[in-house]
Amino acid sequence: MFERDKTTQVDETSGTSAFLGKGSRVSGKLTFEGTVRIEGQVEGEITAQDALTIGEGAVVNAQVTGTSVVVHGKVTGDITARKRLEIRAPGKVFGNISTPSLVIHEGVIFEGQCTMAGTEAGRADRDRKVAFFPKDERPQEGVAFKVHSELAK
Repeated sequence: MFERDKTTQVDETSGTSAFLGKGSRVSGKLTFEGTVRIEGQVEGEITAQDALTIGEGAVVNAQVTGTSVVVHGKVTGDITARKRLEIRAPGKVFGNISTPSLVIHEGVIFEGQCTMAGTEAGRADRDRKVAFFPKDERPQEGVAFKVHSELAK
């Protein structure tokens, strides 16, 4: 009976290929191939090819890049998540974020700008130009929309 109870326990670090524990301090450029969990202090740059979790006790002053990023701790610096970024309480992010999918839980502090576009879509939006139609080609009556633009003034 006790054997079975021991095997059903879930370890938060299971499946993690790299773990930077509480009390650790690292300065420089970190690159990871698999899933990563950071609980210590990091200054510099973090790149993860897979999932990256920044734990509740972590203090990160770095540019962060990963496929899927979950923040529980404090991050000062820009975060780029290729698939998804999730900020969970009591997480704090001070910097710009870029991701196609964003989840921000209640109790989180986020100060910065957010860009939510895939890599190709983001480039297309930046390259897009405004085209003005001659008055003859504008929608006529029956179309119920208005567009306000600083350029049109």
